[in-house]
Amino acid sequence: MLKLKNIHKSFGNNEILKGVDLEVKKGDIIVILGPSGSGKTTLLRSINFLEKADQGTMDFGDIHTSLAKASKKDIYNVRKRIGYVFQNYNLFANKTALENVTEGLIIAHKYPKEKARVKALNALRQVGLEDRADFYPSQLSGGQQQRVGIARAIVSEPEVVLFDEPTSALDPELVGEVLNVMKKLARAGITMIVVTHEMSFAESAANEVIFMDEGVVVEKGTPKEIFSHPKDPRTEQFLRRIINVDYQYAI
Repeated sequence: MLKLKNIHKSFGNNEILKGVDLEVKKGDIIVILGPSGSGKTTLLRSINFLEKADQGTMDFGDIHTSLAKASKKDIYNVRKRIGYVFQNYNLFANKTALENVTEGLIIAHKYPKEKARVKALNALRQVGLEDRADFYPSQLSGGQQQRVGIARAIVSEPEVVLFDEPTSALDPELVGEVLNVMKKLARAGITMIVVTHEMSFAESAANEVIFMDEGVVVEKGTPKEIFSHPKDPRTEQFLRRIINVDYQYAI
């Protein structure tokens, strides 16, 4: 469904991605783990052309393109088919929850306003916020704002949804409501690539976990393989620091 090969990306002399490959099948829930600076967010942003990779190719359905030299048409068509949930919500402060969700449908997808409104209300219903449709971001909690962000990402029924650390900006007590919505979407069969440090979500929802460090994929496998029997010492070290598990017999 989505295949990326040999992605490279540098900022100045700092090489962030060093030849990353990624393959996503329909219905996959892929969680990407790794320390800060490992290239996780840059990888997501390169997939959606929010960052322009220096090298690499993408196969996405009938689209085959260079990530470095993609045409405007290819970029537009990829973005139409991929939803993106940002770390810091990125909502329009002067628009209601409903208007934030309809904006992309009307502007990018050319939906008539009433049809966009119906679809947006359904998306808000999916994230449990239909009753907050007329609220502005300032009137919503951080968790509610992020759920509006998720509604905005899914309203166009994208083939893949990218989540860039969707709970990292939230107070701890608000994390659960966002993760519950994400688990609901996973059960509904929505294909997701999730950058997160929420191990409980990775263990319960993912079918593949990828560990990145220093711009490369160090290890990947099922949640059980990665969390119970990591093969690479870097994976073990990271997990031990995050979840305090003893892996003395794992390697």
